[in-house]
Amino acid sequence: MRKLRVEEMGRLTVEEFKDAEKFPFVVVLDNIRSLANVGSFFRTADAFRAEKIILCGYTQSPPHREITRSAIGAELSVAWEKNESAVDAVRQLKAEGYEIWCVEQAEGSVMLQNFVPHTEKPYAFVFGNEVEGVADEVISVADGCLEIPQFGTKHSFNVSVSAGIVFWEYVRKNIT
Repeated sequence: MRKLRVEEMGRLTVEEFKDAEKFPFVVVLDNIRSLANVGSFFRTADAFRAEKIILCGYTQSPPHREITRSAIGAELSVAWEKNESAVDAVRQLKAEGYEIWCVEQAEGSVMLQNFVPHTEKPYAFVFGNEVEGVADEVISVADGCLEIPQFGTKHSFNVSVSAGIVFWEYVRKNIT
């Protein structure tokens, strides 16, 4: 066994990615402070072919060298937009027919393994600030909260790690 070279992986070019069919989900970032996390979201959204990322509040937008450092160019392939308010972004997405799910530990949250997305609906996944989580105002207009099971001593994952887990679970359920 040997590792594949990049040329052997059959990856899309940026232009091919932009034209490719996306999985029907949008990522909403609610006041993410770490530029490394923002870059990781771009990289993960590229890997799982998300429709776009909406950067809300004080979440920094590209171009920025700290975002590029962890995105390694994915900020050029993944569509993104800036919105000052995560609540406004979520309301707009709901008006467009998206089902809104916050990734948060909350009363009545759905454990991720029990989440059954409808293949005919688009989804938006909201991720919150690294310390405060998703704002209560955003949760109040969402369709629900998803919780990732954890079995250790810590109460949370890094927010960008959570993205990889949620995106994979959503895409996995859409490709099988």
